[in-house]
Amino acid sequence: MVTFAEAGAAKDLDAVEDMLADDVVFISPVAHKPYPGKGITISILRAVVEVFEDFTYIREIHDDREHAYVFTATVDGLSLTGCDFLTLDEDGKIVEFMVMVRPLKGAQALAAAMGDRFADIQASAIAWAQEHGQG
Repeated sequence: MVTFAEAGAAKDLDAVEDMLADDVVFISPVAHKPYPGKGITISILRAVVEVFEDFTYIREIHDDREHAYVFTATVDGLSLTGCDFLTLDEDGKIVEFMVMVRPLKGAQALAAAMGDRFADIQASAIAWAQEHGQG
């Protein structure tokens, strides 16, 4: 079985999708409100893969059901460091996916790039929900 870090590094979003609980909540580094649900979470992650250049996990910290994956990436020529904080349920599925990014200019570049794609992200989430009988 592939780990989250391996799937993320390989940009294997199908494997990541399988790791998400249906009721996962995505907490963005650039949006105030959390995004509940597997459809919107995987749609956001698929868009992020397009936005991040040179994405690399550089550190992993974990205990039983809490994991932190520190990464580096480039967005629009700006280097950033971030961390994916994952909380797992009793079945090992991701129920909370929180991302933090620094420095501010990197977070702003990420916000702009994701904002440009957000209509497509929402459409993808709706299509995902319909395809999976949730829409």
